[in-house]
Amino acid sequence: MRYAQGGGLTAGQQALRERVRMEAGERFAQGVKTAVIARDLRVSERSVERWRRAWRESGMRGLEATGLVNRSKLSARQFAVLEELLAQGPAAHGWKDQRWTLARVKTVIGRHFHLTVSVAGVWRLLHRNGWSWQCPARRAMERDEHAVRLWKKDVWPRVETPRRRSGPGSASRMRPVSR
Repeated sequence: MRYAQGGGLTAGQQALRERVRMEAGERFAQGVKTAVIARDLRVSERSVERWRRAWRESGMRGLEATGLVNRSKLSARQFAVLEELLAQGPAAHGWKDQRWTLARVKTVIGRHFHLTVSVAGVWRLLHRNGWSWQCPARRAMERDEHAVRLWKKDVWPRVETPRRRSGPGSASRMRPVSR
């Protein structure tokens, strides 16, 4: 399961899911069919089949929670330090332009925390902590908005080539048979 703003289950939600799996395990021992268990516990049949396989291989221990699935490599304190480092800007870390990319954040994490994180892991880390991607609007400082509006209104219609319309007199794939 994926959750939009949390990046995973909280401890309480994880405990609840474990109780559901344990109840399914008790029903496996009673010989209840997969479809009935899925309907009663309000889960998918695929999940019940996956749990049944784990139950067959390891018993009830196979249904226990194994810990956080996507545990963050950075603690809350380390992430606060990372935010301070990012606030300094890319130039402070040796890049010439003022753009943070996931690869650059990955490099900063590697340099300062001596951790190896994938680019996707950096994205999950930032997203989990409320960061979002932003695409900067690139506008020249010298840009004159009034002049641009006038150009679009007056010059562009004359420069733009008219589009061909389909209909009588236009070329089309279907041509009349000549006699």
